[in-house]
Amino acid sequence: MQAFDVVVLGAGSAGEWVAGGVADNGGSVALIEALRVGGECPYVACIPSKAMLRSGQARDQARRLADLGGSSAAPALDEDRLAFGAAVRRRDGLSAGRDDGDKAASIVQRGVTLVRGAGRIVGPGVISVGARELGYRDLVVSTGSRPVIPPIEGLDAVPTWTSDQALSAPDRPASLLILGGGAVGCELAQAYASFGVPVTLVESAGQLVGHEDALVAADLADVLRDSGVSVRLDVSVTRLEAAAGSRARALLSDGTAIEAERVILAVGRAPATAGLGLDAIGVTATESGALPVDGHCRIDGQEHVWAAGDVTGIAPYTHGANYQARVVTQNLLGGSSTADYRAIPRVVYTEPPLASVGMTAEQAREAGIDVITAIADVSQMARAATDGAAAGRLVLAADRTRAVLVGAAAVAPGADGWISEATVAIRARVPIAVLAEVVHPFPTFAEAYEVPFRELAARCAEPAEPRPSGATS
Repeated sequence: MQAFDVVVLGAGSAGEWVAGGVADNGGSVALIEALRVGGECPYVACIPSKAMLRSGQARDQARRLADLGGSSAAPALDEDRLAFGAAVRRRDGLSAGRDDGDKAASIVQRGVTLVRGAGRIVGPGVISVGARELGYRDLVVSTGSRPVIPPIEGLDAVPTWTSDQALSAPDRPASLLILGGGAVGCELAQAYASFGVPVTLVESAGQLVGHEDALVAADLADVLRDSGVSVRLDVSVTRLEAAAGSRARALLSDGTAIEAERVILAVGRAPATAGLGLDAIGVTATESGALPVDGHCRIDGQEHVWAAGDVTGIAPYTHGANYQARVVTQNLLGGSSTADYRAIPRVVYTEPPLASVGMTAEQAREAGIDVITAIADVSQMARAATDGAAAGRLVLAADRTRAVLVGAAAVAPGADGWISEATVAIRARVPIAVLAEVVHPFPTFAEAYEVPFRELAARCAEPAEPRPSGATS
């Protein structure tokens, strides 16, 4: 049995980071992966989805070329079908044709032992991959997540895709039904609609992206509708059945029905912890399948077992996984790093994007914070006029008592970039009075911060109004 300082189970974004970081510092590391080094993000998630969105956005911009003064007349575009094929070719090129050869070679060159196969813990300090056993001092579980398959009657009788399949298949469906109004569902809806595919998005909750501010969630729904997507909120699919022409027919909870050539399942993802043999070392996943970790990303009750990425159920984004991976790596190398999740940004990469960080006002109130809010209409800014951008709103939430920002959310052009100002403000607890004095270049969308920051600063300086016992503001 070959022994290592660290064995990393799962070579997604977090696992790749930890393995490489430990090896770079002289540790012996084995990285176990049954599918691809790099996980899903480069091949069937982040990169291909953003590639398809960008291609669709470019096509929409071309349609608006005359309106924006880039041409005296609207340009002639080829058929949606042909353009979709070009977008797929670009997508597959950017995702390396879903071939991890280069990434695998790179991690091996850094001194990591790459073991192909499914790993299973067989006891303290020992993990098996097929007939091979590996010993470890420390184990890092970074197996990521898997798409949730909803328990809908008739699901197996109709043509379906998970998001992974949708972002790797070459097909352009004649019509789509997307189940789930989270980030994945919204991005796929706009991407396909940009190439002329009739898309219906069904979300059982009363708003899209359920944990976000209700105002910006409503703005996002309007963005999708403006893109040609039929957004159905507060309804669910009760049954699916085969229809003529190999189509799917969905019966909805409001008594209506929808037919589509393909159904995309985007109702969420669950931590991939089944079959890992966690019971052999006394680890029990939560009801959702997540591995409970402490602030150091060490699995609860374990001295030498760690977890990072989607498998923890915390900050389920690639940047969240990389952050946890940095924490784990520093601790494996003798440090004492602690994760702080107060300012992990969240983005839906539609055009315009929804970007947020921290808490919503409602979440802040539930946490007992004396919260105050301010809103800016980004669509009225000078840059919105010059760019021909219609959508735009920024919502800020502050702790009146401590006079610091606790949350920000926007649906506006470029918000995925300028949300970073709020991210730093929340992470560093920058006083609102300081934020109110920041000068932004004109004309930029980041100017949207100025008026609401000044409003919040003025309100923080005022005495808080007395509240009846048990009331919240």
